[in-house]
Amino acid sequence: MSGLRYAPDRFSLTNANSSRTIEKPASLRSENRSPSDRNAVRVRTGICVRLRRNRQKGAWYREWRLISLDGSTLDAADTVENHTAFGRPGASRGSSAFPKIRFVALLENGTHVLWAARMSRYATDEITLAQDVVPALSQGMLCLADRFFPSYRLWQKAARTGADLLWRTRQNARLDLDRRLPDGSYLSRIYASTSDRRNQRKGVLVRVINYSLKDVPGAEPIYRLITTILDPAQAPAKELAALYHERWEIETALDELKTHLRGAQIVLRSKTPELVEQEFWGLLMAHYAIRGLMHEAALKADQDPDRLSFLHSVRVVQRRMARAVAIPPSADETPA
Repeated sequence: MSGLRYAPDRFSLTNANSSRTIEKPASLRSENRSPSDRNAVRVRTGICVRLRRNRQKGAWYREWRLISLDGSTLDAADTVENHTAFGRPGASRGSSAFPKIRFVALLENGTHVLWAARMSRYATDEITLAQDVVPALSQGMLCLADRFFPSYRLWQKAARTGADLLWRTRQNARLDLDRRLPDGSYLSRIYASTSDRRNQRKGVLVRVINYSLKDVPGAEPIYRLITTILDPAQAPAKELAALYHERWEIETALDELKTHLRGAQIVLRSKTPELVEQEFWGLLMAHYAIRGLMHEAALKADQDPDRLSFLHSVRVVQRRMARAVAIPPSADETPA
């Protein structure tokens, strides 16, 4: 690939022998948006093709492909348009220095690829964004998530995809004992409301795993997980308790995206909401491309990608890329 040409409604990847054009979805094209919609926050879901290789170390637990769910925020340029579109958090005195976007993403643990995501304004909570990300899950996956995600509706939506779930829940979550299992875990039910619990109506069966971390500085007194895997013979409680901490893989990937990939940049440079959105998806694609190269290198060396340095990989790619002047695309451009 020797060039990337931008036009408002298409991206063209070109080289000496071929050209491939990727069209924008119709809903994103300028002719299909009213003036008010152009200034609104548009929320999209982007899904990359997962790097499916059964040989990848760290990608599997038994027969399940490991996936993690989490969210984060990014600072946007301080303009009136971005402030209106995305908002900003409060601070001890007034508000923060920059508008922020919030996003939620799915990570393939073995490759560290962020392959599904949704972004919106800062005030949109992560559970709301996750509602549009979890449909990307499918049978054969095991999704890990932190304690801020479990909710009756989101759990149901994620479970209906056929994927299995292993999510941490709050210590004070009410999970009454239905039946104790041989490995120390137990079956319980979650409900949409107190009324449903009182009448034992529409309960969803889950398996509960309580555990603690001994001699670990800063550890909480108890950790509580819920899972759709009800049979302890398929996944013993001790193994799932140890496995849950693989969720931290997505924290590493988010740090790569926000810190190492952008270098010294503190905020997204784009001055308008439309270009902020474009820049966000561009960052995800760049992260995907670098992680894809690392995935291939790890396969050739028969290594876990965790042993490879993301920052070193970024520098290798930068050294080999043709240098070109960065010109921000204009919404008024016409296709070449």
